[in-house]
Amino acid sequence: MNETHDPALASWLDSANAPGCDFPLQNLPFAVFRRGGSGENWRGGVAIGDAVVDLARVHALGLLDGPAAEAAAAASQPTLNALMALGPRHWSALRLALSRALRRGAAQSLRPCLVLQGQAEYALPARIGDYTDFYASVHHATRVGRLLRPDQPLLPNYKWLPIAYHGRSSSICISGQPVRRPVGQRLPPGAQVPVLSATARLDYELEVGIFIGPGNALGEPVHIDAAEDHVFGLCLLNDWSAREIQGWEYQPLGPFLAKNFATSISPWIVTLEALEPYRLPWTREAADPQPLAYLDSPGHRARGAFDLQLEALLQTPAMRGAGRPAQRLSRSNFRHSYWSVAQMVAHHTVNGCNLQPGDLLGSGTQSGPEESESGSLLELTEGGRKPLVLADGEQRGFLEDGDTLVLRGWCAREGAARIGFGEVSGTVLPARMP
Repeated sequence: MNETHDPALASWLDSANAPGCDFPLQNLPFAVFRRGGSGENWRGGVAIGDAVVDLARVHALGLLDGPAAEAAAAASQPTLNALMALGPRHWSALRLALSRALRRGAAQSLRPCLVLQGQAEYALPARIGDYTDFYASVHHATRVGRLLRPDQPLLPNYKWLPIAYHGRSSSICISGQPVRRPVGQRLPPGAQVPVLSATARLDYELEVGIFIGPGNALGEPVHIDAAEDHVFGLCLLNDWSAREIQGWEYQPLGPFLAKNFATSISPWIVTLEALEPYRLPWTREAADPQPLAYLDSPGHRARGAFDLQLEALLQTPAMRGAGRPAQRLSRSNFRHSYWSVAQMVAHHTVNGCNLQPGDLLGSGTQSGPEESESGSLLELTEGGRKPLVLADGEQRGFLEDGDTLVLRGWCAREGAARIGFGEVSGTVLPARMP
């Protein structure tokens, strides 16, 4: 905790002080943006209230010095990879300098560097070299496992290690980009021969994305107590999934076409420093296996979890046509994750795997202990057998063409400033058959 976390801080930009604002002075998340439709160069920006601080403009005007200026220069590029590579000292210096310059009473030297968020468009915040998707919610794993293996919902390894698969980085897309319904093989019930068709069981997965900062050298594992020094920040992530394609193809090597057609992320990356007021102890039930030594430490137990609230909402074409807002499907919290951010990084590198700046990790679907806290339609509808009835009478077992799925996230408690993540949304387009 430092001066940037003071809940009494206010900004000279009034919109940052509004109740319920996602981007108050205590947040200052990063994105890559430009003015919408302008053809300008992409560059890094920081959210404050309803505006974006243009870091390329800040750098060009020479408004910062020292490590903060070096960080602003790195963030002036079309991706944030160079900034991510600099590490926590530079990130913290830039965050502090911006906090002081944006506070009420400060000279408004940054005002010429502000662009309204409503006038901006966003790109992927990094050149994502690799993407790994974890399976870190025991509640999600248990509910899905119960649908597939009622007698053994969890496989024996689940409580011993953070399970993951290597995803497809080229199909990661930014919030607002539409998602086309995928085509693939599926095996109809009772059939002996598979067919090629568009998925009828398109689903979402409510996840947290983890952007890597400084990497590790090939062959050099990252100790759990150093793992978060390699994490630039968190975002929201929707791992779109084609469930019947997944069910046919995933054995023996795991997800393939059912997952690699699209993964959507929010434009804003919230730094771990901004999340300091929302840390929680990381715990493990006494009756469960305790982590092996490389996944455990007193420091991690003291503060390895985050109180991050998450929700999924759906807006159907009928709702949109009637002017009705998206309806919440479920709400959960990242604190329920069975495996933490630090444990995912430590396990990913224990064999010497080299992570690189801009690599992305997905947390896996973040479901809570209650059925209503499920982070996918697969769980909420019990595999489509019990469709959800929406407020207007429509039903959904899985997503239909024209549906817009929205994920939101925020941290809030008494005595601390709200830290918002914005949202990630995507609208389903009809399939294209080959």
